[in-house]
Amino acid sequence: MDYLKTVVPSQLLLERGSNLVVINPGSASVRVGLAKQDSPYNIPHCIARRTNQFSKLNVQDQLLNSQVTTMQHMEREKAYDVIASLLKIPFLDEEVANNSVPRKMGRVDGYNPQNARKDGAFTWTDIHVKDLKSSVAPESSMDKSVINESLVEQEVTDSKEPTLTERKFKEVICGEEALRISPTEPYCLRRPIRRGHLNISQHYPMQQVLEDLHALWDWILLEKLHIPHQERSLYSAILVVPETFDNREIKEIVSILLRDLHFSSAVVHQEGLAAVFGNGLSTACVVNMGGQVTSVICIEDGVALPNTEKTLPFGGEDISRCLLWTQRHHQTWPQIRTDILTKPIDLLMLNRLKESYCEIKEGELDAVAIVHSYEDAMPAGSHKTRLTALNVPPMGLFYPTLLIPDLYPPPPRSWFHDYEDMLEETWHIEFPRRSDMPDGLYPGINVGLPMWDNYPFFSMKPKKEEKVGLAEAITSSILSTGRIDLQRKLFCSIQLIGGVALTGGLIPAVEERVLHAIPSTEAIDTVEVLQSRTNPTFVSWKGGAILGVLDFGRDAWIHREDWIRNGIHIGSGRKYKDSYFHQAQAMCYINS
Repeated sequence: MDYLKTVVPSQLLLERGSNLVVINPGSASVRVGLAKQDSPYNIPHCIARRTNQFSKLNVQDQLLNSQVTTMQHMEREKAYDVIASLLKIPFLDEEVANNSVPRKMGRVDGYNPQNARKDGAFTWTDIHVKDLKSSVAPESSMDKSVINESLVEQEVTDSKEPTLTERKFKEVICGEEALRISPTEPYCLRRPIRRGHLNISQHYPMQQVLEDLHALWDWILLEKLHIPHQERSLYSAILVVPETFDNREIKEIVSILLRDLHFSSAVVHQEGLAAVFGNGLSTACVVNMGGQVTSVICIEDGVALPNTEKTLPFGGEDISRCLLWTQRHHQTWPQIRTDILTKPIDLLMLNRLKESYCEIKEGELDAVAIVHSYEDAMPAGSHKTRLTALNVPPMGLFYPTLLIPDLYPPPPRSWFHDYEDMLEETWHIEFPRRSDMPDGLYPGINVGLPMWDNYPFFSMKPKKEEKVGLAEAITSSILSTGRIDLQRKLFCSIQLIGGVALTGGLIPAVEERVLHAIPSTEAIDTVEVLQSRTNPTFVSWKGGAILGVLDFGRDAWIHREDWIRNGIHIGSGRKYKDSYFHQAQAMCYINS
Protein backbone atom coordinates (compact mmCIF):
# COMPACT_ATOMS: atom_id res chain seq x y z
CA MET A 1 0.00 0.00 0.00
CA ASP A 2 2.91 2.36 0.66
CA TYR A 3 4.00 1.75 -2.93
CA LEU A 4 0.54 2.69 -4.22
CA LYS A 5 0.67 5.99 -2.31
CA THR A 6 3.87 7.06 -4.01
CA VAL A 7 3.68 5.58 -7.50
CA VAL A 8 2.53 7.69 -10.46
CA PRO A 9 -0.62 6.14 -12.05
CA SER A 10 0.87 6.15 -15.56
CA GLN A 11 3.95 4.37 -14.22
CA LEU A 12 1.79 1.73 -12.53
CA LEU A 13 -0.11 1.08 -15.75
CA LEU A 14 3.15 0.81 -17.67
CA GLU A 15 4.76 -1.57 -15.17
CA ARG A 16 1.81 -3.90 -14.58
CA GLY A 17 -0.14 -3.48 -17.81
CA SER A 18 2.41 -4.64 -20.37
CA ASN A 19 1.24 -8.27 -20.24
CA LEU A 20 -2.48 -7.66 -19.63
CA VAL A 21 -4.79 -7.76 -22.66
CA VAL A 22 -8.14 -6.03 -22.07
CA ILE A 23 -11.01 -7.24 -24.27
CA ASN A 24 -14.38 -5.47 -24.28
CA PRO A 25 -16.68 -7.23 -26.79
CA GLY A 26 -19.80 -5.56 -28.15
CA SER A 27 -22.39 -6.24 -30.81
CA ALA A 28 -21.03 -3.81 -33.40
CA SER A 29 -17.39 -3.44 -32.29
CA VAL A 30 -14.81 -5.05 -30.04
CA ARG A 31 -12.28 -2.96 -28.13
CA VAL A 32 -8.93 -4.70 -27.56
CA GLY A 33 -5.59 -3.43 -26.29
CA LEU A 34 -2.85 -3.81 -23.71
CA ALA A 35 -3.69 -2.32 -20.32
CA LYS A 36 -0.72 0.04 -20.60
CA GLN A 37 -2.16 1.70 -23.73
CA ASP A 38 -4.04 4.99 -23.52
CA SER A 39 -6.80 3.70 -25.80
CA PRO A 40 -7.70 0.36 -27.43
CA TYR A 41 -8.17 -0.73 -31.01
CA ASN A 42 -11.86 -0.31 -31.87
CA ILE A 43 -12.61 -2.93 -34.53
CA PRO A 44 -15.95 -3.85 -36.18
CA HIS A 45 -17.01 -7.17 -34.68
CA CYS A 46 -17.48 -9.13 -37.89
CA ILE A 47 -15.72 -11.71 -40.02
CA ALA A 48 -16.08 -12.76 -43.67
CA ARG A 49 -15.22 -16.24 -44.94
CA ARG A 50 -14.81 -17.19 -48.57
CA THR A 51 -17.52 -19.47 -49.91
CA ASN A 52 -17.00 -22.30 -52.36
CA GLN A 53 -19.48 -21.11 -54.93
CA PHE A 54 -18.95 -17.85 -56.76
CA SER A 55 -22.02 -16.00 -55.56
CA LYS A 56 -22.74 -12.56 -54.25
CA LEU A 57 -21.75 -11.47 -50.74
CA ASN A 58 -23.97 -13.34 -48.31
CA VAL A 59 -24.71 -11.59 -45.00
CA GLN A 60 -25.36 -14.44 -42.58
CA ASP A 61 -27.56 -12.69 -40.05
CA GLN A 62 -30.67 -13.67 -38.20
CA LEU A 63 -33.48 -12.79 -40.62
CA LEU A 64 -33.58 -9.02 -40.22
CA ASN A 65 -36.98 -7.39 -40.04
CA SER A 66 -36.45 -5.26 -43.13
CA GLN A 67 -40.15 -5.05 -44.01
CA VAL A 68 -41.89 -2.36 -41.98
CA THR A 69 -45.54 -3.12 -41.26
CA THR A 70 -48.30 -0.57 -41.77
CA MET A 71 -48.79 -0.21 -38.02
CA GLN A 72 -45.06 0.32 -37.45
CA HIS A 73 -45.01 2.94 -40.19
CA MET A 74 -47.94 4.79 -38.59
CA GLU A 75 -46.28 4.68 -35.18
CA ARG A 76 -43.03 5.94 -36.68
CA GLU A 77 -44.78 8.91 -38.32
CA LYS A 78 -46.61 9.67 -35.08
CA ALA A 79 -43.31 9.60 -33.15
CA TYR A 80 -41.78 11.94 -35.75
CA ASP A 81 -44.55 14.50 -35.21
CA VAL A 82 -44.18 14.32 -31.42
CA ILE A 83 -40.44 14.92 -31.79
CA ALA A 84 -41.06 17.71 -34.31
CA SER A 85 -43.28 19.57 -31.83
CA LEU A 86 -40.56 19.31 -29.18
CA LEU A 87 -37.81 20.49 -31.52
CA LYS A 88 -39.99 23.22 -33.03
CA ILE A 89 -39.64 21.99 -36.59
CA PRO A 90 -42.34 21.31 -39.24
CA PHE A 91 -44.42 18.14 -38.93
CA LEU A 92 -43.95 15.30 -41.36
CA ASP A 93 -46.94 16.23 -43.53
CA GLU A 94 -45.81 19.84 -43.68
CA GLU A 95 -42.36 18.72 -44.81
CA VAL A 96 -43.84 16.52 -47.52
CA ALA A 97 -45.93 19.45 -48.80
CA ASN A 98 -42.90 21.73 -48.85
CA ASN A 99 -40.85 19.08 -50.62
CA SER A 100 -43.30 18.26 -53.39
CA VAL A 101 -40.54 19.34 -55.77
CA PRO A 102 -37.40 17.24 -55.20
CA ARG A 103 -34.41 19.15 -53.90
CA LYS A 104 -31.63 19.83 -56.33
CA MET A 105 -28.89 17.23 -56.04
CA GLY A 106 -25.95 16.43 -58.21
CA ARG A 107 -23.07 14.03 -58.53
CA VAL A 108 -19.71 15.51 -57.61
CA ASP A 109 -16.59 14.12 -59.26
CA GLY A 110 -13.22 15.07 -57.86
CA TYR A 111 -14.86 17.04 -55.07
CA ASN A 112 -12.36 18.18 -52.43
CA PRO A 113 -14.29 18.75 -49.19
CA GLN A 114 -12.83 20.92 -46.47
CA ASN A 115 -13.45 18.22 -43.90
CA ALA A 116 -12.20 14.94 -45.32
CA ARG A 117 -13.10 13.11 -42.10
CA LYS A 118 -16.77 13.68 -42.74
CA ASP A 119 -16.92 13.18 -46.48
CA GLY A 120 -14.16 10.76 -47.46
CA ALA A 121 -15.26 7.70 -49.40
CA PHE A 122 -14.61 4.12 -48.34
CA THR A 123 -12.75 1.84 -50.73
CA TRP A 124 -13.53 -1.77 -51.58
CA THR A 125 -11.41 -4.38 -49.80
CA ASP A 126 -8.71 -6.13 -51.82
CA ILE A 127 -9.76 -9.75 -51.40
CA HIS A 128 -6.64 -11.24 -52.99
CA VAL A 129 -3.53 -12.42 -51.19
CA LYS A 130 -0.45 -10.38 -51.95
CA ASP A 131 1.92 -11.76 -54.60
CA LEU A 132 3.67 -14.74 -53.03
CA LYS A 133 6.86 -14.02 -54.97
CA SER A 134 7.55 -10.86 -53.00
CA SER A 135 6.48 -12.26 -49.65
CA VAL A 136 8.30 -15.60 -49.53
CA ALA A 137 10.61 -15.72 -46.51
CA PRO A 138 13.04 -18.36 -45.26
CA GLU A 139 11.30 -20.94 -43.12
CA SER A 140 13.85 -20.46 -40.37
CA SER A 141 12.57 -16.98 -39.53
CA MET A 142 9.44 -18.32 -37.91
CA ASP A 143 9.05 -15.65 -35.24
CA LYS A 144 8.64 -12.73 -37.62
CA SER A 145 6.49 -14.61 -40.06
CA VAL A 146 4.10 -15.75 -37.37
CA ILE A 147 3.77 -12.25 -35.98
CA ASN A 148 3.20 -10.60 -39.34
CA GLU A 149 1.18 -13.38 -40.90
CA SER A 150 -2.53 -13.15 -40.26
CA LEU A 151 -4.94 -16.00 -39.84
CA VAL A 152 -6.22 -15.05 -43.27
CA GLU A 153 -2.94 -15.85 -44.98
CA GLN A 154 -2.37 -18.93 -42.82
CA GLU A 155 -5.55 -20.57 -44.06
CA VAL A 156 -4.91 -19.62 -47.66
CA THR A 157 -1.44 -21.15 -47.75
CA ASP A 158 -2.59 -24.45 -46.27
CA SER A 159 -2.83 -25.91 -49.76
CA LYS A 160 0.27 -27.66 -51.02
CA GLU A 161 2.55 -26.03 -53.59
CA PRO A 162 0.63 -22.83 -54.42
CA THR A 163 1.17 -21.32 -57.81
CA LEU A 164 3.16 -18.12 -57.38
CA THR A 165 1.60 -16.33 -60.32
CA GLU A 166 -1.98 -17.29 -59.46
CA ARG A 167 -4.03 -14.73 -57.58
CA LYS A 168 -5.55 -16.40 -54.57
CA PHE A 169 -8.51 -15.29 -52.49
CA LYS A 170 -8.10 -14.52 -48.82
CA GLU A 171 -9.97 -17.24 -46.97
CA VAL A 172 -10.86 -15.03 -44.01
CA ILE A 173 -11.19 -11.24 -43.76
CA CYS A 174 -11.80 -9.54 -40.41
CA GLY A 175 -12.92 -6.20 -39.01
CA GLU A 176 -13.74 -3.20 -41.18
CA GLU A 177 -12.25 -4.85 -44.25
CA ALA A 178 -14.98 -7.49 -43.99
CA LEU A 179 -17.63 -4.75 -44.19
CA ARG A 180 -15.99 -3.25 -47.28
CA ILE A 181 -16.15 -6.41 -49.42
CA SER A 182 -18.00 -5.89 -52.69
CA PRO A 183 -21.39 -7.66 -52.90
CA THR A 184 -20.21 -9.37 -56.08
CA GLU A 185 -17.46 -11.30 -54.29
CA PRO A 186 -17.86 -14.88 -52.99
CA TYR A 187 -17.85 -14.21 -49.26
CA CYS A 188 -20.18 -14.82 -46.33
CA LEU A 189 -20.21 -12.02 -43.75
CA ARG A 190 -20.94 -13.02 -40.16
CA ARG A 191 -21.47 -11.09 -36.94
CA PRO A 192 -20.77 -13.38 -33.95
CA ILE A 193 -22.57 -11.04 -31.51
CA ARG A 194 -25.92 -9.44 -32.34
CA ARG A 195 -28.09 -7.25 -30.11
CA GLY A 196 -26.06 -8.03 -26.99
CA HIS A 197 -26.01 -11.82 -27.36
CA LEU A 198 -24.14 -14.49 -29.26
CA ASN A 199 -25.76 -14.53 -32.70
CA ILE A 200 -26.92 -18.14 -32.50
CA SER A 201 -29.73 -19.41 -34.72
CA GLN A 202 -30.62 -22.42 -36.82
CA HIS A 203 -28.72 -20.73 -39.67
CA TYR A 204 -25.69 -19.80 -37.54
CA PRO A 205 -24.94 -22.67 -35.10
CA MET A 206 -23.17 -22.18 -31.80
CA GLN A 207 -20.02 -23.98 -32.91
CA GLN A 208 -19.60 -21.64 -35.89
CA VAL A 209 -20.28 -18.54 -33.77
CA LEU A 210 -17.58 -19.55 -31.28
CA GLU A 211 -15.14 -20.47 -34.05
CA ASP A 212 -15.67 -17.07 -35.67
CA LEU A 213 -15.07 -15.30 -32.35
CA HIS A 214 -11.86 -17.29 -31.88
CA ALA A 215 -10.63 -16.53 -35.40
CA LEU A 216 -11.48 -12.83 -35.15
CA TRP A 217 -9.84 -12.30 -31.77
CA ASP A 218 -6.81 -14.37 -32.76
CA TRP A 219 -6.39 -12.14 -35.83
CA ILE A 220 -6.54 -9.03 -33.62
CA LEU A 221 -3.91 -10.41 -31.24
CA LEU A 222 -1.60 -11.26 -34.15
CA GLU A 223 -2.13 -8.27 -36.43
CA LYS A 224 -2.86 -5.43 -34.01
CA LEU A 225 -1.12 -6.35 -30.75
CA HIS A 226 1.61 -8.49 -32.40
CA ILE A 227 1.33 -11.27 -29.83
CA PRO A 228 2.31 -14.55 -31.55
CA HIS A 229 0.90 -17.90 -30.48
CA GLN A 230 4.09 -19.10 -28.82
CA GLU A 231 4.13 -16.05 -26.50
CA ARG A 232 0.41 -16.10 -25.64
CA SER A 233 0.96 -17.96 -22.35
CA LEU A 234 2.97 -14.96 -21.07
CA TYR A 235 -0.17 -12.80 -21.15
CA SER A 236 -3.35 -12.63 -19.09
CA ALA A 237 -6.76 -11.47 -20.31
CA ILE A 238 -9.24 -9.06 -18.74
CA LEU A 239 -12.71 -9.66 -20.16
CA VAL A 240 -15.12 -6.73 -19.77
CA VAL A 241 -18.54 -8.20 -20.57
CA PRO A 242 -21.77 -6.34 -21.38
CA GLU A 243 -24.64 -6.66 -18.89
CA THR A 244 -26.68 -8.34 -21.64
CA PHE A 245 -24.54 -11.49 -21.65
CA ASP A 246 -25.99 -14.47 -19.80
CA ASN A 247 -24.09 -17.12 -17.86
CA ARG A 248 -23.66 -19.59 -20.67
CA GLU A 249 -22.29 -16.93 -23.01
CA ILE A 250 -19.72 -15.77 -20.46
CA LYS A 251 -18.55 -19.35 -19.93
CA GLU A 252 -18.11 -19.97 -23.64
CA ILE A 253 -16.10 -16.78 -24.09
CA VAL A 254 -13.89 -17.59 -21.09
CA SER A 255 -13.23 -20.96 -22.74
CA ILE A 256 -12.19 -19.20 -25.94
CA LEU A 257 -9.73 -17.04 -23.99
CA LEU A 258 -8.14 -19.83 -21.97
CA ARG A 259 -8.54 -22.97 -24.07
CA ASP A 260 -8.30 -21.61 -27.63
CA LEU A 261 -6.32 -18.38 -27.38
CA HIS A 262 -4.01 -19.87 -24.70
CA PHE A 263 -3.96 -17.00 -22.22
CA SER A 264 -2.41 -18.09 -18.93
CA SER A 265 -5.24 -16.61 -16.86
CA ALA A 266 -8.31 -14.42 -17.17
CA VAL A 267 -10.66 -12.33 -15.07
CA VAL A 268 -14.18 -11.15 -15.88
CA HIS A 269 -15.59 -7.70 -15.05
CA GLN A 270 -18.97 -6.17 -15.79
CA GLU A 271 -19.06 -3.34 -18.29
CA GLY A 272 -21.09 -1.01 -16.08
CA LEU A 273 -18.82 -1.54 -13.10
CA ALA A 274 -15.70 -1.04 -15.21
CA ALA A 275 -17.14 2.21 -16.59
CA VAL A 276 -17.51 3.62 -13.07
CA PHE A 277 -13.88 2.86 -12.27
CA GLY A 278 -12.81 4.17 -15.67
CA ASN A 279 -14.16 7.59 -14.71
CA GLY A 280 -12.86 7.49 -11.14
CA LEU A 281 -16.31 7.19 -9.55
CA SER A 282 -17.80 4.80 -7.01
CA THR A 283 -21.54 5.48 -7.39
CA ALA A 284 -23.37 6.23 -10.64
CA CYS A 285 -26.21 5.26 -12.95
CA VAL A 286 -24.35 3.92 -15.98
CA VAL A 287 -26.13 4.27 -19.34
CA ASN A 288 -24.26 2.29 -21.99
CA MET A 289 -25.39 3.24 -25.52
CA GLY A 290 -23.71 0.93 -28.01
CA GLY A 291 -24.22 0.14 -31.66
CA GLN A 292 -27.17 -2.22 -31.20
CA VAL A 293 -28.15 -2.28 -27.51
CA THR A 294 -28.59 0.29 -24.75
CA SER A 295 -28.30 -0.89 -21.15
CA VAL A 296 -28.81 0.86 -17.81
CA ILE A 297 -27.48 -0.28 -14.43
CA CYS A 298 -26.85 1.44 -11.10
CA ILE A 299 -23.58 1.10 -9.18
CA GLU A 300 -23.37 1.91 -5.45
CA ASP A 301 -19.95 2.10 -3.77
CA GLY A 302 -18.39 -0.10 -6.43
CA VAL A 303 -21.15 -2.72 -6.30
CA ALA A 304 -23.58 -3.33 -9.18
CA LEU A 305 -27.25 -3.51 -8.16
CA PRO A 306 -28.80 -6.32 -10.25
CA ASN A 307 -32.44 -5.28 -9.80
CA THR A 308 -31.70 -1.94 -11.48
CA GLU A 309 -30.63 -3.44 -14.80
CA LYS A 310 -32.58 -2.41 -17.89
CA THR A 311 -31.97 -3.43 -21.51
CA LEU A 312 -33.25 -1.48 -24.50
CA PRO A 313 -33.07 -3.17 -27.95
CA PHE A 314 -31.72 -0.21 -29.93
CA GLY A 315 -28.48 1.67 -30.42
CA GLY A 316 -26.39 3.75 -32.79
CA GLU A 317 -27.00 1.59 -35.87
CA ASP A 318 -30.76 2.09 -35.47
CA ILE A 319 -30.21 5.86 -35.46
CA SER A 320 -28.25 5.46 -38.71
CA ARG A 321 -31.09 3.48 -40.30
CA CYS A 322 -33.54 6.14 -39.13
CA LEU A 323 -31.35 8.81 -40.74
CA LEU A 324 -31.68 7.05 -44.09
CA TRP A 325 -35.46 6.75 -43.73
CA THR A 326 -35.78 10.42 -42.78
CA GLN A 327 -33.80 11.64 -45.80
CA ARG A 328 -35.66 9.38 -48.21
CA HIS A 329 -38.98 10.58 -46.83
CA HIS A 330 -37.94 14.19 -47.35
CA GLN A 331 -36.55 13.39 -50.81
CA THR A 332 -33.10 14.64 -49.88
CA TRP A 333 -31.35 11.32 -50.46
CA PRO A 334 -29.78 10.91 -53.91
CA GLN A 335 -31.28 8.45 -56.38
CA ILE A 336 -28.80 5.71 -55.50
CA ARG A 337 -29.19 2.15 -54.27
CA THR A 338 -28.38 2.30 -50.54
CA ASP A 339 -29.01 -1.04 -48.81
CA ILE A 340 -27.40 -1.66 -45.44
CA LEU A 341 -28.53 -5.31 -45.38
CA THR A 342 -26.85 -6.48 -48.57
CA LYS A 343 -24.14 -3.80 -48.70
CA PRO A 344 -22.58 -3.36 -45.23
CA ILE A 345 -20.33 -0.62 -46.66
CA ASP A 346 -23.47 1.55 -46.83
CA LEU A 347 -23.87 1.13 -43.06
CA LEU A 348 -20.31 2.41 -42.59
CA MET A 349 -21.21 5.48 -44.64
CA LEU A 350 -24.44 6.10 -42.72
CA ASN A 351 -22.68 5.71 -39.37
CA ARG A 352 -20.13 8.31 -40.45
CA LEU A 353 -22.85 10.74 -41.61
CA LYS A 354 -24.71 10.26 -38.32
CA GLU A 355 -21.60 10.88 -36.23
CA SER A 356 -20.67 13.94 -38.28
CA TYR A 357 -24.00 15.73 -38.66
CA CYS A 358 -26.67 14.43 -36.24
CA GLU A 359 -27.19 16.26 -32.97
CA ILE A 360 -30.03 17.21 -30.66
CA LYS A 361 -31.01 20.88 -30.78
CA GLU A 362 -34.13 22.95 -31.32
CA GLY A 363 -34.96 24.40 -34.70
CA GLU A 364 -34.47 23.11 -38.23
CA LEU A 365 -31.10 21.41 -38.65
CA ASP A 366 -29.81 20.99 -42.21
CA ALA A 367 -26.32 20.36 -43.54
CA VAL A 368 -24.64 20.03 -46.92
CA ALA A 369 -22.95 16.65 -47.08
CA ILE A 370 -21.34 14.27 -49.54
CA VAL A 371 -23.21 10.96 -49.89
CA HIS A 372 -21.46 8.08 -51.62
CA SER A 373 -22.85 5.35 -53.81
CA TYR A 374 -21.15 1.95 -53.91
CA GLU A 375 -22.02 -0.21 -56.88
CA ASP A 376 -20.60 -3.68 -57.55
CA ALA A 377 -16.84 -3.14 -57.14
CA MET A 378 -16.95 0.18 -59.01
CA PRO A 379 -15.22 3.24 -57.50
CA ALA A 380 -17.43 5.17 -55.09
CA GLY A 381 -19.61 7.87 -56.60
CA SER A 382 -19.93 11.20 -54.75
CA HIS A 383 -23.22 13.07 -54.48
CA LYS A 384 -23.50 16.50 -52.88
CA THR A 385 -26.85 17.06 -51.17
CA ARG A 386 -28.50 18.99 -48.37
CA LEU A 387 -29.59 16.66 -45.56
CA THR A 388 -32.50 17.82 -43.43
CA ALA A 389 -34.11 17.10 -40.03
CA LEU A 390 -30.75 15.86 -38.70
CA ASN A 391 -31.89 16.37 -35.11
CA VAL A 392 -34.76 13.89 -35.43
CA PRO A 393 -32.98 10.48 -35.64
CA PRO A 394 -31.10 10.74 -32.29
CA MET A 395 -34.38 11.66 -30.57
CA GLY A 396 -35.43 8.09 -31.35
CA LEU A 397 -33.54 7.16 -28.17
CA PHE A 398 -36.44 8.74 -26.24
CA TYR A 399 -39.15 7.66 -28.70
CA PRO A 400 -38.06 4.19 -29.90
CA THR A 401 -41.08 3.65 -32.17
CA LEU A 402 -39.26 6.04 -34.52
CA LEU A 403 -36.42 3.52 -34.85
CA ILE A 404 -38.32 0.26 -35.47
CA PRO A 405 -35.57 -2.10 -34.22
CA ASP A 406 -34.90 -5.28 -36.17
CA LEU A 407 -36.41 -8.55 -34.98
CA TYR A 408 -34.57 -11.85 -34.61
CA PRO A 409 -35.67 -15.43 -34.06
CA PRO A 410 -34.67 -17.07 -30.77
CA PRO A 411 -31.67 -19.35 -30.40
CA PRO A 412 -32.27 -23.09 -29.90
CA ARG A 413 -34.07 -23.63 -26.60
CA SER A 414 -31.27 -25.90 -25.42
CA TRP A 415 -28.96 -22.88 -25.36
CA PHE A 416 -30.31 -21.78 -21.96
CA HIS A 417 -29.95 -25.20 -20.32
CA ASP A 418 -27.49 -24.06 -17.67
CA TYR A 419 -27.66 -24.86 -13.97
CA GLU A 420 -24.94 -22.45 -12.85
CA ASP A 421 -25.37 -18.70 -12.59
CA MET A 422 -22.03 -16.98 -13.09
CA LEU A 423 -23.36 -13.61 -12.01
CA GLU A 424 -25.23 -14.45 -8.81
CA GLU A 425 -24.34 -16.59 -5.79
CA THR A 426 -27.14 -19.12 -6.12
CA TRP A 427 -25.37 -22.41 -5.39
CA HIS A 428 -26.72 -22.56 -1.82
CA ILE A 429 -30.36 -22.15 -2.93
CA GLU A 430 -32.51 -25.17 -3.75
CA PHE A 431 -34.69 -24.48 -6.78
CA PRO A 432 -37.81 -26.60 -7.30
CA ARG A 433 -37.94 -28.51 -10.55
CA ARG A 434 -41.11 -29.21 -12.51
CA SER A 435 -41.59 -32.13 -14.82
CA ASP A 436 -43.37 -29.98 -17.40
CA MET A 437 -40.44 -27.58 -17.79
CA PRO A 438 -37.49 -28.00 -20.12
CA ASP A 439 -34.54 -29.50 -18.33
CA GLY A 440 -32.40 -26.80 -16.73
CA LEU A 441 -34.96 -23.97 -16.72
CA TYR A 442 -36.30 -22.82 -13.37
CA PRO A 443 -39.51 -20.89 -12.79
CA GLY A 444 -38.90 -17.30 -11.79
CA ILE A 445 -35.11 -17.56 -12.06
CA ASN A 446 -33.22 -15.31 -14.44
CA VAL A 447 -31.12 -17.79 -16.38
CA GLY A 448 -30.31 -15.35 -19.16
CA LEU A 449 -31.18 -11.98 -20.51
CA PRO A 450 -34.36 -11.70 -22.43
CA MET A 451 -33.76 -10.88 -26.05
CA TRP A 452 -36.27 -13.58 -26.88
CA ASP A 453 -38.83 -13.20 -24.08
CA ASN A 454 -41.71 -12.78 -26.53
CA TYR A 455 -41.42 -16.44 -27.53
CA PRO A 456 -43.81 -18.82 -25.71
CA PHE A 457 -41.33 -21.28 -24.26
CA PHE A 458 -39.49 -18.48 -22.46
CA SER A 459 -42.65 -17.05 -20.93
CA MET A 460 -41.66 -18.23 -17.45
CA LYS A 461 -38.61 -15.98 -17.46
CA PRO A 462 -38.90 -12.48 -15.99
CA LYS A 463 -39.05 -9.82 -18.66
CA LYS A 464 -35.91 -7.70 -18.59
CA GLU A 465 -35.97 -6.09 -22.04
CA GLU A 466 -37.81 -2.81 -21.79
CA LYS A 467 -40.25 -1.45 -24.38
CA VAL A 468 -39.74 2.14 -23.28
CA GLY A 469 -37.56 5.10 -24.16
CA LEU A 470 -34.23 6.02 -22.64
CA ALA A 471 -35.55 8.54 -20.11
CA GLU A 472 -38.15 6.12 -18.74
CA ALA A 473 -35.56 3.34 -18.48
CA ILE A 474 -33.13 5.55 -16.53
CA THR A 475 -35.90 6.76 -14.20
CA SER A 476 -37.24 3.25 -13.59
CA SER A 477 -33.74 1.89 -12.93
CA ILE A 478 -32.89 4.52 -10.32
CA LEU A 479 -36.30 4.45 -8.59
CA SER A 480 -36.07 0.66 -8.26
CA THR A 481 -33.31 1.11 -5.66
CA GLY A 482 -36.05 2.05 -3.19
CA ARG A 483 -33.96 4.46 -1.09
CA ILE A 484 -34.52 8.19 -1.44
CA ASP A 485 -30.96 9.11 -0.42
CA LEU A 486 -29.46 6.80 -3.03
CA GLN A 487 -32.00 7.85 -5.64
CA ARG A 488 -31.08 11.52 -5.25
CA LYS A 489 -27.41 10.66 -5.51
CA LEU A 490 -27.90 8.54 -8.63
CA PHE A 491 -30.09 11.12 -10.41
CA CYS A 492 -27.18 13.54 -9.98
CA SER A 493 -24.59 10.95 -11.08
CA ILE A 494 -25.78 9.70 -14.49
CA GLN A 495 -22.91 8.52 -16.66
CA LEU A 496 -23.35 8.18 -20.45
CA ILE A 497 -20.93 5.80 -22.17
CA GLY A 498 -20.69 4.15 -25.59
CA GLY A 499 -20.36 5.66 -29.04
CA VAL A 500 -23.84 7.22 -29.02
CA ALA A 501 -22.84 9.25 -25.93
CA LEU A 502 -20.76 11.45 -28.27
CA THR A 503 -23.93 12.79 -29.91
CA GLY A 504 -24.05 16.58 -29.66
CA GLY A 505 -26.76 17.93 -27.35
CA LEU A 506 -27.48 14.52 -25.81
CA ILE A 507 -26.50 15.45 -22.24
CA PRO A 508 -28.97 18.35 -21.80
CA ALA A 509 -31.64 16.27 -23.59
CA VAL A 510 -31.17 13.38 -21.14
CA GLU A 511 -31.27 15.73 -18.15
CA GLU A 512 -34.49 17.38 -19.36
CA ARG A 513 -36.28 14.18 -20.41
CA VAL A 514 -35.34 12.27 -17.23
CA LEU A 515 -36.51 15.15 -15.03
CA HIS A 516 -39.87 15.11 -16.81
CA ALA A 517 -40.10 11.32 -16.47
CA ILE A 518 -39.77 11.37 -12.67
CA PRO A 519 -43.25 11.00 -11.11
CA SER A 520 -44.52 14.12 -9.33
CA THR A 521 -44.93 12.08 -6.15
CA GLU A 522 -41.15 11.64 -5.87
CA ALA A 523 -39.22 14.23 -3.86
CA ILE A 524 -36.54 14.67 -6.52
CA ASP A 525 -36.02 17.90 -8.44
CA THR A 526 -32.44 17.68 -9.77
CA VAL A 527 -30.96 15.58 -12.58
CA GLU A 528 -27.35 15.82 -13.69
CA VAL A 529 -25.30 13.93 -16.26
CA LEU A 530 -21.62 13.80 -15.35
CA GLN A 531 -19.06 14.70 -17.98
CA SER A 532 -16.89 11.73 -18.89
CA ARG A 533 -13.20 12.12 -18.04
CA THR A 534 -12.20 9.98 -21.00
CA ASN A 535 -13.64 9.02 -24.38
CA PRO A 536 -17.11 7.53 -23.62
CA THR A 537 -16.50 4.87 -26.29
CA PHE A 538 -13.52 3.45 -24.39
CA VAL A 539 -14.34 4.21 -20.75
CA SER A 540 -15.38 0.62 -19.92
CA TRP A 541 -12.23 -0.73 -21.55
CA LYS A 542 -10.13 1.75 -19.57
CA GLY A 543 -11.90 0.79 -16.35
CA GLY A 544 -11.16 -2.87 -17.02
CA ALA A 545 -7.48 -2.01 -17.46
CA ILE A 546 -7.45 -0.10 -14.16
CA LEU A 547 -9.18 -2.93 -12.30
CA GLY A 548 -6.73 -5.47 -13.69
CA VAL A 549 -3.66 -3.41 -12.84
CA LEU A 550 -4.81 -2.65 -9.29
CA ASP A 551 -5.72 -6.28 -8.56
CA PHE A 552 -2.51 -7.25 -6.77
CA GLY A 553 -3.94 -10.31 -4.99
CA ARG A 554 -5.50 -11.76 -8.15
CA ASP A 555 -7.84 -13.96 -6.12
CA ALA A 556 -10.47 -13.50 -8.81
CA TRP A 557 -8.33 -14.71 -11.71
CA ILE A 558 -9.10 -17.97 -13.49
CA HIS A 559 -6.07 -20.03 -14.46
CA ARG A 560 -5.99 -21.89 -17.73
CA GLU A 561 -5.17 -25.33 -16.34
CA ASP A 562 -7.83 -25.07 -13.64
CA TRP A 563 -10.52 -23.98 -16.07
CA ILE A 564 -9.81 -26.73 -18.59
CA ARG A 565 -9.46 -29.43 -15.92
CA ASN A 566 -12.10 -28.45 -13.38
CA GLY A 567 -14.46 -25.77 -14.61
CA ILE A 568 -17.23 -24.98 -12.10
CA HIS A 569 -18.27 -27.29 -9.29
CA ILE A 570 -21.83 -26.96 -8.07
CA GLY A 571 -22.49 -26.92 -4.33
CA SER A 572 -18.86 -26.55 -3.29
CA GLY A 573 -19.25 -22.94 -2.18
CA ARG A 574 -16.23 -22.12 -4.32
CA LYS A 575 -17.12 -20.55 -7.61
CA TYR A 576 -17.39 -17.29 -9.47
CA LYS A 577 -18.80 -14.44 -7.42
CA ASP A 578 -20.05 -11.31 -9.03
CA SER A 579 -19.55 -7.71 -8.02
CA TYR A 580 -23.17 -7.61 -6.94
CA PHE A 581 -21.73 -8.76 -3.61
CA HIS A 582 -17.98 -8.13 -3.86
CA GLN A 583 -16.67 -4.63 -4.31
CA ALA A 584 -14.42 -4.11 -7.36
CA GLN A 585 -14.33 -7.84 -8.13
CA ALA A 586 -16.50 -8.96 -11.00
CA MET A 587 -15.79 -12.63 -10.35
CA CYS A 588 -13.87 -14.67 -7.84
CA TYR A 589 -12.48 -18.08 -8.70
CA ILE A 590 -10.94 -20.52 -6.21
CA ASN A 591 -9.74 -23.85 -7.51
CA SER A 592 -11.80 -26.69 -6.13
